[in-house]
Amino acid sequence: MIDSENDILDVEEVMEILYIGRNYAYKLLNSGELKAFRVGRKWRIPKKCLEEYIIKRARI
Repeated sequence: MIDSENDILDVEEVMEILYIGRNYAYKLLNSGELKAFRVGRKWRIPKKCLEEYIIKRARI
């Protein structure tokens, strides 16, 4: 999934990639732990930000 052509992911794609639930995904987004931006009411997550989050979590 992370190798798809889009450079911008939505919440459902992030949930699939990280194997997390909707509530935890929104917790990460609202806290700023996972960098993203909003377009209207929808969150958009740049693929690079998701990769940085994964690398950061892997070092802990």
